[in-house]
Amino acid sequence: MTSDLERAGSRAVEHVGPILDGELVDDTLPQPRRRTVRRCVGRWLRRVWQSAPMVRARSLAAYRARQAPRDVVRLIWFVARGMWRWLLKFWQWATYADLRADARRARLAGDAEARRAAQELIRSDATARWAKLGIAVRRFVITVRVAAPVVAVLWAVAAFMERADMWTWLAEVYTGLDAAWSVLVFLGPVVLWALPLVLVVAAAFEGRDRTPGAGWLVQPDRDDADSWIDERMISRALAHLGIAPLDKFYRDGGELVYTVAARKDGDGTFAQIRLPMGVTADMVAARRSRLAANLGRAALETWPTKGSEDGILDLWVADKGVLGGRGAGDWPLVHDGQVDLFEGVPFGLSQRGLVINAPLLGVNWLIGGRPGQGKSSALRTLMLGAALDPTAELWVFVMGESPDFAPFEPRLSRYRMGMDDSVAEAATQALADLLTEMERRGKVLGEQPGRPPKVSRKLADKRALGLHPLVCAIDECHELFQHPKFGKRAAELAVRLIKRGRKYGVVLLLATQSPTKDSIPREITRNISCGVAFSVADQVANDGLLGSGRYAAGVRATELRINTDRGTCVAVGITDEVFELVRTFYVPFEDGADDVTPVIARAMAAIEDAGRSVETAERIEIEAAPVDHLADIAHVLGDEQRVRTQTVLTRLAEYNADEYEPWAFADLKAVLTDHGQRLRKVRGLMYVHADDVAAARRQASGEATGEAPGTGGVLPLASPTQDPSVDQGEHPGGRRGNATTEDP
Repeated sequence: MTSDLERAGSRAVEHVGPILDGELVDDTLPQPRRRTVRRCVGRWLRRVWQSAPMVRARSLAAYRARQAPRDVVRLIWFVARGMWRWLLKFWQWATYADLRADARRARLAGDAEARRAAQELIRSDATARWAKLGIAVRRFVITVRVAAPVVAVLWAVAAFMERADMWTWLAEVYTGLDAAWSVLVFLGPVVLWALPLVLVVAAAFEGRDRTPGAGWLVQPDRDDADSWIDERMISRALAHLGIAPLDKFYRDGGELVYTVAARKDGDGTFAQIRLPMGVTADMVAARRSRLAANLGRAALETWPTKGSEDGILDLWVADKGVLGGRGAGDWPLVHDGQVDLFEGVPFGLSQRGLVINAPLLGVNWLIGGRPGQGKSSALRTLMLGAALDPTAELWVFVMGESPDFAPFEPRLSRYRMGMDDSVAEAATQALADLLTEMERRGKVLGEQPGRPPKVSRKLADKRALGLHPLVCAIDECHELFQHPKFGKRAAELAVRLIKRGRKYGVVLLLATQSPTKDSIPREITRNISCGVAFSVADQVANDGLLGSGRYAAGVRATELRINTDRGTCVAVGITDEVFELVRTFYVPFEDGADDVTPVIARAMAAIEDAGRSVETAERIEIEAAPVDHLADIAHVLGDEQRVRTQTVLTRLAEYNADEYEPWAFADLKAVLTDHGQRLRKVRGLMYVHADDVAAARRQASGEATGEAPGTGGVLPLASPTQDPSVDQGEHPGGRRGNATTEDP
């Protein structure tokens, strides 16, 4: 023991071996399991199985499993419905169902011409189909005749020669044929097995889809597939307009009747629909913007209007984008050509993309719109066309400082421009001269053999008769009709000219940017033949240019956008259609571009070649128009049979202050006395009688024509002996004879 001890200071240390670090473990407790790949994968699969996406997927799969019987039934229904739709459309195509329906409608309507046209279309279509079949058979026969000898030679060579004995290239040909045959043998059964499956899938999609389907049977060839419009789309669009009677009609299971099925019409689609009871075309037109949205169009591209009856809707829908960003192009006569005014003047393109030859002879025009939208340019285009007719005489009056018609001056017989009173006076005198010319032409027509009712091309070419076309254009005409001195007289003359001048080759063209009842006389807007409206602000201006009720009927220039639709107008009366949306031709006349002057030079050359001449190219000074006092008195009397003299004087002063403000009783009396008539006194008050004024006007007319006084059928001068009517009481105040000291 002593040897194993060592001294370590004052203590002895014993070495017992290495020391180990550890802890006591109770093997009766559960021990941790070792990690394995199998356990990790299982834990990950449990997390995935319990995740939100997998829960949703399991729910959806369970739902589809429960709905599987219903889905199978629906799929079978879709396939059957698709097959039936294909069969029905093929039957309609094969039997010309649409054309036969047109013929049947024409027969029921008694329209023999439309019925013959439909039957002729059926025959021509049948002929075309048989011709196509014949072409296909002929091509097949030609192919067989060419291929049969080649196949026979190849078969004979293969039958009598071994492949090793053939030329190399010939052996390669047979090798290629063998490979192609092998591919065909393999793909043939595959195609035969897959074809029914493809047919079933296609039929299911056809039965599930509610579009017309089988488009190759029913849709015409179009470059823009988005422009396709059919009856189904129109019916759905009308069903969502919010019109109560129409909504009830659809809820009750009604189906619209298309008197004209949707068909391609120019650059768009046209359809005519007979609306159900309680629904009018005006109701649909009032919701034009909503209808356009339902059809996927802009409002400018959708035009619902009233047809031949209030319950018939004419609907024209433009192809997408066809009316935007595209002008009418160059004027057809800008470089060469002449015009016969009896045939019309190229004016623009219709919404259907057709050139419109606007009529001039036999009509009068009113053109209007906001400033800068093409009003003066349209008037200039019409006048350029008239200038290219060597027989036409042209007058132009511009009621403002505008050089739009300055290049026309060599071609014009009368031309005035400006804002002063002399221009208004000249324009008024021109209207009076046109009325005088109209009367002369009426007499000349009456002297012709057969008494023709109107001027014709044959009569216009006879220079001695003086029945050539006479066209008068007044730009900014509202300035003339609102002129304080000449306005009312000019309006009266214009109305008379519009009502009667069209038969005599006298044409009046008016342009304005203020088509209101105050600026344009109502009688002018009522009797105008051709109305043209560029972009306007409201319904009043729209109906002032196009006619009363046009806005309510859906013919609206208020839809035209400023600047965006510059040069585009809504026109009535220029064709047989209810309206036309016209993109007018533009003949440039501005800085750096002048196509007007060359056209006028060509017009002057045509006049010289025809042996004619312009009467005068200078501005002529016209004397002031005389005031017709009797006509003014008749105007202020209106429909009243008699009016007090003081009231007549007041009305005359309001009618033309410059002329009648200084008038007194003696002036009024003198006018009637000079023509054999007198004022009448009734119960102490002096009256002007409408019969006396009419007799005085007949007397004046007889003197003007050289007839002897008194031959005009003047009424007796004596006052009637009967008392006034009982509803006319005595004047409550004053003394008898206060009005005048002279008793007639």
